[in-house]
Amino acid sequence: MGLIESFRGKSQYDPDIDPAQQNSACGPVTAYTMIGHLLGACPMSASNLYRSFGGTPLGLSVRKFVKGVSRILGSGWSVQTCSIGELKQEILDGRPVAAKFDKWFSFRWFGTYTFAYHWVPVVGFSEEGGDTVLVVHDNGGRGRPSRIRRVSYSRNRAILTFVRVTPMQK
Repeated sequence: MGLIESFRGKSQYDPDIDPAQQNSACGPVTAYTMIGHLLGACPMSASNLYRSFGGTPLGLSVRKFVKGVSRILGSGWSVQTCSIGELKQEILDGRPVAAKFDKWFSFRWFGTYTFAYHWVPVVGFSEEGGDTVLVVHDNGGRGRPSRIRRVSYSRNRAILTFVRVTPMQK
């Protein structure tokens, strides 16, 4: 089991997020909290990340997330998709990993998943009954702060993409 206890979540419905962005701010909020964890503070607000990354009412693509976080962090960091095994190592090394749940653009419309479309930071995992259970911050809801949730990897595997942010080796 691995868990990053010092991680601080944020609700995409917090008052400092532009109300016009709130329904689709999960990607920029995930980036904001991850960058804040890695650097001590994020140099931009979540709303500015939304605009900078090219967020839309339909959400944020993995490509735009990777490109946006790479631009903010610079050449000292590697931002790339990763496997479940690499996710586990990142968590053990104290670094959160972004997870994108996307049943719409992966054409898995009829499955039952934890989220239909959502970005969340993964801050832990455990092995339970032959499954990996991901510990995520769900980025809140209207009138509700971000909270920890436990999510089955095997149940959601078909619609999940992970993005890790690692320091470059010198």
